Parts: sequence; C-alpha cells; structure tokens
Amino acid sequence: MGATTRAGFRPATACGCVLVLAVTLTGCGGSGSGSSDNSRGSGGSSPSAPRPGPNSPTPQAPSPVRLCADLISYWAEQDLAGSRWAGLDWEQKGLSNQQYEIYDDIVHAARTERRRHGTPAAKALIKRLAERRCAAANGATHSSENWRPPT
Repeated sequence: MGATTRAGFRPATACGCVLVLAVTLTGCGGSGSGSSDNSRGSGGSSPSAPRPGPNSPTPQAPSPVRLCADLISYWAEQDLAGSRWAGLDWEQKGLSNQQYEIYDDIVHAARTERRRHGTPAAKALIKRLAERRCAAANGATHSSENWRPPT
C-alpha cells in the first residue's frame, strides 16, 4: 500500500511542481521585467522613469547636506501649511537633533516672514535658510545618538 500511495503522489507532486513553476515563470514574464525591445514604447513602462541599462552608472546618493536641506524644507513647509503631519516629533520626521534645531529656527523665521510678506516669501525663505544652515553644519547629521550614515 505504501508503494502504491507513493507512486500515486509522485505524479501529482511532479505535476503540481511543474504547474507552480509554469505559473511563476509566466507571471514574472508578464510583469514587464523582460528586456525585449518590443515592450519599449508600447505604453507598458513609465516614460518618466527609464530603467538603467546593464552598463549604466549607478545613480549617486544625495549628499548629507542635500538630504538635510530637503528634509528640513519639506517639514518646515508642512508646518507652515498646518499639515496634520506637522506635529510628528523629530525622530518620526527623520531628523537628527541638530537638524531639528535648524528646522525649529527656520519655522519660526518662516512664520514671521509669512505675516510680513505672505506664504510664497515664507517658502522661499525656508529653502534659502535650509540650504545655508545645512551647508554650514555639513548636513547636521552627527548630533543624534541613533543616526547612522547610509551604507
């Protein structure tokens, strides 16, 4: 009985494995991961996000100064707009302690600027100050005990 049972399961198991493999390969082939020339330009891939070829250089990661300025600018504008996310703490916003100090100073300056000259002027001030202060502090990343440089 054991031999019959085994023999009965082997073909079913082999057939099941082949079926799973076939479905997996078919699913992967249809996802646009292939590199056939016919799939390009057919509307299947996003024109705004070209895929790098095998010999394309790897895009460079932004510098700590650029990341600092972008983070602070984003969160300061969220605060200025009264976004529901503006109340997150510095860790939830991904800021180091020093970046948070810069952010806090910039938000206070931007609020004053908005009262005097309007929101567009406040947003421009945010960008200018974030870039200037982050550059002066070389990204302001080493003041947080739990911050780790990207690897």
